[in-house]
Amino acid sequence: MSCGCNDHIDPLIPQIAVVKSIRSDTNDVSTFRVEKPEGGKCFDFKPGQCAMVSVPPIGEAIFSITSSPTETEFMEFSIKRCGKVTEFLHNLEVDTEIGVRGPYGNNFPVNEELIGKDLLFIAGGIGLAPLRSVINYVMDNRKDYGKVDIVYGARTSGDLVHRNEIFANWPAGMNTNVHLTVDREEEGWEGNVGFVPNYVKDLKFDTNKVALVCGPPIMIKYVLLGLEELGFKKDQVYTTLELKMKCGIGKCGRCNIGDKYVCKDGPVFRCDEIQQLPDEY
Repeated sequence: MSCGCNDHIDPLIPQIAVVKSIRSDTNDVSTFRVEKPEGGKCFDFKPGQCAMVSVPPIGEAIFSITSSPTETEFMEFSIKRCGKVTEFLHNLEVDTEIGVRGPYGNNFPVNEELIGKDLLFIAGGIGLAPLRSVINYVMDNRKDYGKVDIVYGARTSGDLVHRNEIFANWPAGMNTNVHLTVDREEEGWEGNVGFVPNYVKDLKFDTNKVALVCGPPIMIKYVLLGLEELGFKKDQVYTTLELKMKCGIGKCGRCNIGDKYVCKDGPVFRCDEIQQLPDEY
């Protein structure tokens, strides 16, 4: 199934979108489903790409698109409350109009390097949001990929997002395993206890697969070290640097790292590419 293209869409011009539903995932994360006023998603995109969401006159911010490109009727954004724009979004009501423009950045190579491969997804906290688009794309095109393992952790079980997918939908998928962990022991939690990087090493995955990693920068750092200990080569691992993105079009300079602009050359990078960047990321 094609991810689509947008030859007729100007990514600098916001399109009007309507918030059709708001699902509360945790105390500070909600998933917003948006459509064009006449129905359908605002534009085509590929897994891993981002979009700018605007709420005049408050401002705008860039977010990963968390729904799969295979969804034709809507787009979704899973947004953590952490600033003025996100606070305003969390107080919106259904049927409110907002602005959405994009898509921005590159994508995970779902139709190139990942075809036919066993896949290992590793996420922490809200870091599951960008990977959710890829995971659901893979699930909707399941015959094109090998075995899928999903490792996901958060500080507490109450901080785990997309609960229906991690507990029901994905574990029921063909040749798919979901491994969940929380940072500390808590009453009623029967899954693994420990940090994501340690859990990845404990699971002792074989290296005949491609890993996709997203989460807080400190988690990514130690996951990458753990994968290296397990024997993964840097060209087998992809991660994202979308936290550095600001304008989305390479004009503000905030996302500049060496000779790369994260919003244009990323946010998805293979780890051998990251190795060539200055340590400032």
